Amino acid sequence: MKKFAIVFIFILIFPFMGHCKVEEHIFKNGLKLIIIEDHSSPVATFQVWYKIGSIDEPEGKAGISHLLEHLMFRGSKNYPGNVFSKIIQSHGGIDNAFTTKDYTVYFQKLTPSKVSVAIDLESDRMENLLLQKEDFELEKKIVLEERRQRYEDDPENLIIEEVIGTAFKVHSYRKPVIGWAEDIQSITFEDIQEHYHKYYCPENAFIIVAGDIRKDEIIEKIREKFEKIPSCKNSKKAKKLYEPKQYGERRLILKKQTHLPMLVMAYKVPAYPNIDSLSLEILSTILGEGKSSRLYRKLVNEKGLVVDIGTSNSPLSRDGFLFFIVASIKDTEKIEEVEKIIRQEIEKIKNELPSEKEIEKAKNQVEASFLFSQDSVFGHALILGKFEIIGSWKMINNYRHDIIKISPQDVQSVAKKYFNEENLTVGVLLPK
Repeated sequence: MKKFAIVFIFILIFPFMGHCKVEEHIFKNGLKLIIIEDHSSPVATFQVWYKIGSIDEPEGKAGISHLLEHLMFRGSKNYPGNVFSKIIQSHGGIDNAFTTKDYTVYFQKLTPSKVSVAIDLESDRMENLLLQKEDFELEKKIVLEERRQRYEDDPENLIIEEVIGTAFKVHSYRKPVIGWAEDIQSITFEDIQEHYHKYYCPENAFIIVAGDIRKDEIIEKIREKFEKIPSCKNSKKAKKLYEPKQYGERRLILKKQTHLPMLVMAYKVPAYPNIDSLSLEILSTILGEGKSSRLYRKLVNEKGLVVDIGTSNSPLSRDGFLFFIVASIKDTEKIEEVEKIIRQEIEKIKNELPSEKEIEKAKNQVEASFLFSQDSVFGHALILGKFEIIGSWKMINNYRHDIIKISPQDVQSVAKKYFNEENLTVGVLLPK
């Protein structure tokens, strides 16, 4: 009888969402496996998360992680050619991938009996990716065209990119995930090979399997295919994330062909597990999420100055990012007035405590959104993966409990602490 060749393995059984169990295993090559048993529906997802995003990229090579994501579909030793997605589709599944500032994810959605197909394919391209120079040159052209369509030809995306690049002088968050055109063009075939061998290895990855699966069978199949993959060749030191102190408000104006002017206000804020990040989530809901929010009521319903306005916060980031307030304005002449009203609404929060009723409503909205994001097998796995990236998937229960404890004083406190000129970058998009 074969024994599991696992040097160090530990299991944490965790009741979750009423009907799920989560277990964690670590294999001898450092690969972590997170299994979510969910027998509520006959579906499954297989996800491979790599701890590499644009935040980790070397200077002058912005976009290399996203470019490598493209090349991961170009074939591996046992599955040469552009066949990865075709194989998944032939078994009735779908697959895709995405790169962010913090990580890269490859995933498949399949029937539970077909998860072994994903295991075969993903293990082969983790170890045996066939990087071909002609594929590299082709994908580089595709990414450059993607860059042009999404940013150079899309003023709304471009102003956000410009605001981020202005807000951060040194921090790696200033770099766009897709990269700058000049950086993409400078990436060499040797660069992409080095990037793959440095980051696409067991110690820098984890697997999430979720759905109506048989746990013991899955562990054995993953062990058989993944545990033989060698550990990372080059030890990676954690990248120091640093941003110099900002001494005043930063502003920029972008003139492009666009239908409506836009105002973007971005404040530097912390990420979870800093508890302030959750108070900022509640503040975001109160200020600008939905038609009942303060800014929407004031600027759309009462004043009729903007077509739309919204806020966003990113608590599940590896490091502190930005709190955005974005408004699409009807008239260029009204930009200053809109900004003035937004600042007035922020000052109201600073000077007058939000009511308990308003806070409770916002907390209910945040918690409901958090739970609804997990109402599918795939969504549940995705949320756990995000927590694993920032520390551990086990932090997920603390997250909900921390939201419940937030008070009106907490919300007012973060407004006073972070919504000031030393944290603010303002971008204005004007019709050319």
